[in-house]
Amino acid sequence: MRRMPATIALVVSALFCTYVAAADEKKSAEATATKSVEKPAKKPEKKPVITWAHLDITGSYPEGAQAPPLFSKKSDSLATIIERLDKAADDRKVTGVILNISGPTIGRAKLNELRQAIGNIRAKGKPVYAWVDQGSSGEYQIATACDQIYMPESATLMLTGLRAEISFYKNLFDKAGIQPEMLRVGAFKSAAEPYTRTEMSPEFRQEMNEIIGNFYEQMISMIAEARKLDPKAVEAAIDTAPLSAAEAHQLGLIDHVAYEDQLIDAVEQLNPEADVKLSKRYGKKKMNLDFSLFGFQQTMNQLMGIDTKRSSKRPKIAVIYATGAITSGRSGSSMFGGQSLGSETLIKAIREVREDETVKAVVLRVDSPGGSALASDLMWRELELLEVPFYVSMGDTAASGGYYIAMGADRIFAEPGTLTGSIGVVGGKLAIGGLFNKVGVTTSVISRGKNAGVFSTTDGFTESERAAMVKLLNTVYEQFTGKAAKGRGMDLARLKELAGGRVYTGTQALKVGLVDELGTLADTITAVKVKAGFDADKNLELKVLPKAPNPLEAFLGPMDADARSSAAQTALLRRTLDGIAPELTRQLQGLELLRMFGNQRVLVLMPFNLHLN
Repeated sequence: MRRMPATIALVVSALFCTYVAAADEKKSAEATATKSVEKPAKKPEKKPVITWAHLDITGSYPEGAQAPPLFSKKSDSLATIIERLDKAADDRKVTGVILNISGPTIGRAKLNELRQAIGNIRAKGKPVYAWVDQGSSGEYQIATACDQIYMPESATLMLTGLRAEISFYKNLFDKAGIQPEMLRVGAFKSAAEPYTRTEMSPEFRQEMNEIIGNFYEQMISMIAEARKLDPKAVEAAIDTAPLSAAEAHQLGLIDHVAYEDQLIDAVEQLNPEADVKLSKRYGKKKMNLDFSLFGFQQTMNQLMGIDTKRSSKRPKIAVIYATGAITSGRSGSSMFGGQSLGSETLIKAIREVREDETVKAVVLRVDSPGGSALASDLMWRELELLEVPFYVSMGDTAASGGYYIAMGADRIFAEPGTLTGSIGVVGGKLAIGGLFNKVGVTTSVISRGKNAGVFSTTDGFTESERAAMVKLLNTVYEQFTGKAAKGRGMDLARLKELAGGRVYTGTQALKVGLVDELGTLADTITAVKVKAGFDADKNLELKVLPKAPNPLEAFLGPMDADARSSAAQTALLRRTLDGIAPELTRQLQGLELLRMFGNQRVLVLMPFNLHLN
């Protein structure tokens, strides 16, 4: 075989190397191309977002629609906060609830309403966490309805028990030359005692001991059941209070000593597979930003909780709010806080309901210590004329005149902590002739008629005038007890045994037959719905009355310039006193009741304005 020339061999070798290099380059390019068309690595999936509702529990939670205050933040009504809690319970988008409980100023009935609404959320399988920083007794009792209670280490749990303080003004009146001329029917009808005595009568003390004792038992039982503690251990803890947060935790009264941000961290750890969103305005309606006159009115309606939707022709349940001390005339607010329940206002609401054929049942929500006997009787009569099922729901107080307007109902619901009863009558006047003498004022009198001076504030009662007043009070008492016995289907003699002005808690009233059942406003609405022939879970429209004041007048005050200026000054004075001396405000509220003795000759009024510390 002939050998390949060296030159050709070199060329062939070079071509071979070029081929191999090209093949390698092609493989490398193909590999690179393959890599370039591979799908990129998957990004981490986004966590699902879950919502926790965040609600503040604070304020006085008045009953019904309210006009916005001139110099303070408007407090939600009780119905509004309950509605927001119920919405959180039913909202599928809400996983849990955080409650910031700070300074609520409410009675025991409202406290129980809030606890029931919190329990409803938990019953739907949603956790409820409570943040409590001030640690008052009321705050803590609401918090015990929650799954977990958090307090910062610097907080103090003021679970010190219950204390009622009653002030007496006789010594003050003696020094001023004022003579209280007060008469009563009923040994326990002690509404006038603060003005005629220097201390409690034996009957008054007995009654107060029984009420405070019953409330104390309710409180211990509530805490023990909620915290799974022995009642004796709860009582022992109360007797060592105030307690630091660490001590409260050690005793099992709270779950965590932690700050609010740590509570939120705990919520996030409870849901590690999701991003937690806190809805801090949960359930609150967005404000109307329309600055036209129409928009302004809509905004005011929203502030006052007025539903501007037109009433439908569908079946309805009417809820009528009877709130405040009972007077003749229109409802309003008193100088040092609180509402007045005017007979004109309530009668107008009742008549509107009677004339509305779509209203199939009525619930009267009562939160009143009583007042004018005449106004109470006129409202009672209008309620008697209702031809649909009529139930009553009692709030913090439904006593004396408050019980009077309730006693004709088909069924009465009360809260365990409601104060009710006080079936008795009181009347009288303050004779200020001695005060006039001290300051140099003299009075000349010309009269005809043996009892012409019966309501004069210059002198006390004569023998004849006193006898006439006693006869008048006895007549009113007989009317009160007779109507109460008929309304409750009770023998008159038995009713009178329970009357005499005695005040009962809701629990006590149930035992003696003055109320029919313990339950909330929602329970009452459900029950009357069934009574009217509807299923318990039937969603019926509610017609809420009385309506709030006209928005413009509520904002500007009375249209009269002098009255508007006076209202503004009164509101400012009340707010100032509340800020610097709340105890003085409460004293002035008590003295303000004296004005009722001048305006209303005969009163069916609860013996005391109970503020529990």
